[in-house]
Amino acid sequence: MSRLPFTSLAYALREAARIDAAVFAGQSLADNLLGRVDVVARPAVQDLVYGSLRAFGRGDFFLSRLLEKPLAVDEVRALLLVALYRLETRPDAAHTVVDQAVSAAGEILHGKFRGLVNAVLRSFLRQQASLTADVAADPVALAQHPGWWLAQLQAAWPDDWQRIVDAGNQAPPMGLRVNRRRISRDDYLRQLTAVDIGAHPVGEDGLALLKPQPVDRLPGFFDGLVSVQDPGAQRAAEILAPAAGSRVLDACAAPGGKTAHLLERADLDLLALDLKPARCRRVEEGLGRLHLSARVEAADCAKLDVWWDGRPFDAVLADVPCTASGVVRRNPDAKWLRRPEDVASFAGTQARILDALWQVLRPGGRLLYATCSVFPEENSVQVRNFLGRQTAAGIVHEEQLLPDAERDGFYYCLLEKRA
Repeated sequence: MSRLPFTSLAYALREAARIDAAVFAGQSLADNLLGRVDVVARPAVQDLVYGSLRAFGRGDFFLSRLLEKPLAVDEVRALLLVALYRLETRPDAAHTVVDQAVSAAGEILHGKFRGLVNAVLRSFLRQQASLTADVAADPVALAQHPGWWLAQLQAAWPDDWQRIVDAGNQAPPMGLRVNRRRISRDDYLRQLTAVDIGAHPVGEDGLALLKPQPVDRLPGFFDGLVSVQDPGAQRAAEILAPAAGSRVLDACAAPGGKTAHLLERADLDLLALDLKPARCRRVEEGLGRLHLSARVEAADCAKLDVWWDGRPFDAVLADVPCTASGVVRRNPDAKWLRRPEDVASFAGTQARILDALWQVLRPGGRLLYATCSVFPEENSVQVRNFLGRQTAAGIVHEEQLLPDAERDGFYYCLLEKRA
């Protein structure tokens, strides 16, 4: 338990360093690493964690120049990375940042690294101009993405890779999905205007906020009027668009946003699957807030003998596991945790899921293959390989969304099972 005041920058730096160190050790931000943080300090800690991980390539470059040899203690290295990020984003408070980082270092291994943290950060401030200039000559530091990741983007998107990288280094936008069963989008937009929250329509049910807001500021959020969902993610329900009364499978449902959107648009007989019971509970909680219902089961969607009763589905949503390369600004740990071989590994899992789910779709039914990736091996290449295996499959609609100022990156391919 930290002895630092929860409201202090030192506490925020210390906790952010703990979380970053856990990521460097292989954990994911999805593992609720923020759960131990005092609730009052959580927004500040989250900002430091996400910002420092987005900028890790840059911070790591600085440390390689500032340290004579690599640090053996991950939490000290993480603290320096978090403090360097804070110094770059809050140059007006440099003295305070250094002072508070040293205080934070006092809680790591009985404070034996306080002097080192102080010396490294002060050295950075003295050399900041020259170090910043040197970044231009280092592709990883300049782009703040791993080298292999950049090579993938440059090969796949020679005209757009820089825009994708730039989007990945920014804080994400905030989008809303209006629950059309409860209120019209125009009426909800008027409610936002009444509380001085700026937004504009996007897609069929969405709103893009001019500035992110805590959910307790959103009118009617806890009553189910609206949900937080990226406009790109909302395309899934818009494209699949099953008719009322359809038997629908959402095969990889958690956290449940796409499940809920499908149910907001039509009365459906919907089964939502996910691998982990805890993630299924999250789906159920989200549906409960929105006053929606579906059958939710924990199961591996590719193991049909475990969950399928033999009755075919009219529509299937296969939002498959992927590298998350299209949503890396929301998951900044992903680009540093992933390895080049992970792309092929995900592609293998995706192919297994696609082949299995094709069996549960009725003739004439439609399956929407979806990823939050921008890597072709997981997207268009995956679908072309599938078409080579399944001669009864045909493409109805295909689109690749690249991340921009308003939405994240997604791939969608709507497939029809010919009778």
